[in-house]
Amino acid sequence: MKKHPVSLPADSESYEQQPLYVSRRRFLLGAGAMAGAPLLAGLWPKSALAEAISQALPQFTALRPAQKGILTGAHWGAFEAIVKDGKMVDVQPIADDPYPNELITMAPYQVHADNRIKYPMVRKSWLEGGPGSHPELRGRDEWVRVSWDKALTLVADQIRRLEKDHGPQSIYAGSYGWKSVGMLHNSRTLLQRCLNLAGGFLNYSGDYSTGAAQVIMPHVVGSVEVYEQQTAWPNVIDNSTLVIMWGCNPMITLKNSWNLPDHVGQTGFEALKKKGTRMISIDPVHNDSARHLGAEWIAPRPYTDSAMMIGIAHTLLTENLHNPEFLKNYTVGFDKFEAYLTGQNDGVVKDAEWAAQICEVDAETLRKLARDMAKQRTMLMGGWGIQRQHHGEQQHWMLVTLAAMLGQIGLPGGGFGFSYHYSSGGSPTAKGGILAGISAGQNSVGDKDWLAASTGTGALTPFPVARIADCLANPGKTIDFNGSKITYPDVKMVYVAGGNTFHQHQDINNLVKAWQRPETIVVNEPYWTATAKHADIVLPATTTYERNDMDMGGDYSQLYVFPLHQCVPPQHESRNDFDIFAGLAEKLGFLQEFTEGKDETQWLKGMYDDLKSQARNAKVALPPFDMFWASNNYVRFPVPETNKQWVRFADFRENPLLNPLGTPSGKIEIYSDTIAKMGYDDCKAIPTWMPPHEWYKGPEAEKYPLSLNTGHPINRLHSQLDNTPLRKKYAVADREAIWLHPADAKQRGIGDGDLVRAFNDRGQILVGAVVTENVRQGVVRISEGAWFDPADPSQPGSLCKNGNVNCLTFDIGSSSLAQGNCGQMAQLEIEKYTGPALTNTAHSVPAGG
Repeated sequence: MKKHPVSLPADSESYEQQPLYVSRRRFLLGAGAMAGAPLLAGLWPKSALAEAISQALPQFTALRPAQKGILTGAHWGAFEAIVKDGKMVDVQPIADDPYPNELITMAPYQVHADNRIKYPMVRKSWLEGGPGSHPELRGRDEWVRVSWDKALTLVADQIRRLEKDHGPQSIYAGSYGWKSVGMLHNSRTLLQRCLNLAGGFLNYSGDYSTGAAQVIMPHVVGSVEVYEQQTAWPNVIDNSTLVIMWGCNPMITLKNSWNLPDHVGQTGFEALKKKGTRMISIDPVHNDSARHLGAEWIAPRPYTDSAMMIGIAHTLLTENLHNPEFLKNYTVGFDKFEAYLTGQNDGVVKDAEWAAQICEVDAETLRKLARDMAKQRTMLMGGWGIQRQHHGEQQHWMLVTLAAMLGQIGLPGGGFGFSYHYSSGGSPTAKGGILAGISAGQNSVGDKDWLAASTGTGALTPFPVARIADCLANPGKTIDFNGSKITYPDVKMVYVAGGNTFHQHQDINNLVKAWQRPETIVVNEPYWTATAKHADIVLPATTTYERNDMDMGGDYSQLYVFPLHQCVPPQHESRNDFDIFAGLAEKLGFLQEFTEGKDETQWLKGMYDDLKSQARNAKVALPPFDMFWASNNYVRFPVPETNKQWVRFADFRENPLLNPLGTPSGKIEIYSDTIAKMGYDDCKAIPTWMPPHEWYKGPEAEKYPLSLNTGHPINRLHSQLDNTPLRKKYAVADREAIWLHPADAKQRGIGDGDLVRAFNDRGQILVGAVVTENVRQGVVRISEGAWFDPADPSQPGSLCKNGNVNCLTFDIGSSSLAQGNCGQMAQLEIEKYTGPALTNTAHSVPAGG
């Protein structure tokens, strides 16, 4: 896709050469030029305003000489929307997106989707019988249209009743999910803000993405690590000579970001490819990134990564390829791990041969990999899929241990990183300011001590997010979590805004049963997703493109500030998230406290003015809000040269006494005394190989011999965009695809394009076969994100016609430490489907809807 040149004034440097500061002369000229902004905004076209501002303030980048559309954006990129006769009809990427994403072309289909929720709706049985009426009919009941006033009254009455009779812990409003971009219309934050004012709510801790890693990493390196900035890409490109992508597919996952993406990460990998840097992909699937980048492919058996790493560690140790000085000065507990490697405690030597028997990668390949890692500057890029498994804590802990043994942590181009595949971790950090969104307020128990297990501050104790089904089904049950005990409350109401529980959670058929326990389920949503279909009250929400908002671009770089302009009016009777919760707040009697007396524009101006003050302190000039908004333009902050060579852990390596890590020892903890004192059998004090709950050598493999590999889809973001025409690029016979090896296909009489039933004891799904050697034998690959669509919702375990992989995954915690999800693993069997023809209704509108 052709890039458009960035328009800069003739006397300015290029972006890459631009200094951090803006000269006093230019700043004063810019400030003077901006003084008449409100007047100019009404007299001049937006393109002229943008050009004028860019001449005064180079960081205010002109989109192109003649703008064609309305500037907005999504998790998959910023773009201009082309609108005709009140309908969004096309898009074009912003001028300086270095890696435009085709997913932006789906914005018009998002707005005008056939399965938009048009009106406030109430499930018929609930409306007629009240809370708790026929919960078994969720997902298959009829719907009744009601007015907004009626819907908000119903929801407010339940909140008021439950806060009074059962306390805030009876209302679960964690509302986990990717929501939509925008700092004001953040549905999760607004939900929590509203319920905090109502008296409080039950929240969650952690996330599905990194549930195991973000708990183990603080014990190992003193921070969650998976969301930290990485050694900057220019430094990696200059210094890394071996890059190992362990269980990640970055050219796919970097398409999207939590905020608007800067897409710098893809350019980093492309630069490595162009330079000829050696790259290795370790993954049971020969994924898109490995093929695109020309990386070598090593394919272990699924779920055996920690054993493979331990075997490599043994070679580093016994061939004296490790760095004893680094281990002595910067880590604690290596002697205990060494005893484990050499079998001093259990008599089992964990050498390459031992590892090869588990991971089925040749022992000599493991030894050579260890030697190659030790003799050159190596960057270990760990993915998150390897920790979304039973004992998932061990993989990330072990990867850090390998990096510590190599002794390259804190050196240019060396060490490890856990977010190079996510939101452009490693994209150099800009200098300017950061937008602050609306606050959720404080979650407290109010005037009554409703929860005996509450913390000293009065906040309700959250539970690990991946235990939601367990919590709903088992009130009063107590579980271990990171050295503490958590007792589940009795949840009477679930409120989901900006999430899709029936996509993200494991063992969906078990979730269906647990979902029947609450008395009331409320969902704010633009579309009839499976989660909406399993609700009692559904409130239609706008998409990003039907409202005004702002957001940052570049999760790690903070490179951009984007205005997200309303492109079309709210469709049907949908309302903005802010307006929905303001309406609830009014019903509950605290409208003023919720809105603070400000409307959408006033909130956005306040957010921008705070950002402008930060930028001024950083000597970066920005125009007034009125002109910024009217110009249909965006800000690109300058990047200091020093930030382009930033190295993670460099300060720690330079002086560990002055720059200690956040662990008890201040060092990297290969042995954790804190974890040892917890006494968990499923998470010991050193990184350890433990056979997982299900795997190819377990007893379940006799019945279900194929190991599942699941990961992020190519043409959507999780479940977002599954209801768009991009399905034509990945669906097989209108189902989710299943990749299988030719030998496995031949054994079962399955051909390319055939319909396949994939099944185990937990569920069954209908998928379309893609026979390929890009997956190792004994493994099948199914992407997550297909909308749940049971053939007969009244029958537990009914065949999912759209191929939702979480019908097959199991719902247990990764360990007693983290209680993370195990969404990337399962044993299953497949067969050619010979049953009756089934119409895919995943994206249909339910009766009455």
